[in-house]
Amino acid sequence: MEMFLTILEDMIFSALASMGFASISNTPRSAMKYCAITAAIGHCLRTILMESAGMHIIPASTIGAFAIALVAIPCAQWVKCPPESFSFPAMLPMIPGMYAYRTVQGLVLCLGANDQGTFLHYFYLMCYNGLTCTLIIAGLVVGVSMPNFIFKKLSFTSTKNGPGRSDDL
Repeated sequence: MEMFLTILEDMIFSALASMGFASISNTPRSAMKYCAITAAIGHCLRTILMESAGMHIIPASTIGAFAIALVAIPCAQWVKCPPESFSFPAMLPMIPGMYAYRTVQGLVLCLGANDQGTFLHYFYLMCYNGLTCTLIIAGLVVGVSMPNFIFKKLSFTSTKNGPGRSDDL
């Protein structure tokens, strides 16, 4: 029951965050619910992979981003707007803010270290968090890009006959 509540909470908060990001990036109102759905699916999958399967955050984030893009492609067909309008706001809740914060914190503590042992400890923390942050972001980019390349024709033609468009364009 506790795992179910954790997943439900994760889905709700990631959906709300993606709708907030979608609202400031001028996403069409009809697409907002699909942003929330894609974010909930991707973030929930990442949480399940990390909590239940014991997977590290880097591959779990990559798989979550892949799932977000897979869900965004059919959503784009229904709403007639690009899949990126769903997938980018949905991925923003998966940006590794704590790792970025700890990287900068490690740098500041390195600069204030008085002895070599303390410096090396904080340097290690800075490098570990910085590398983890970088690889998570790279995984997000790869994960969200792969379905667009695999289903190239489907993802790039999703808006061809949308509202206000004609077949002769």
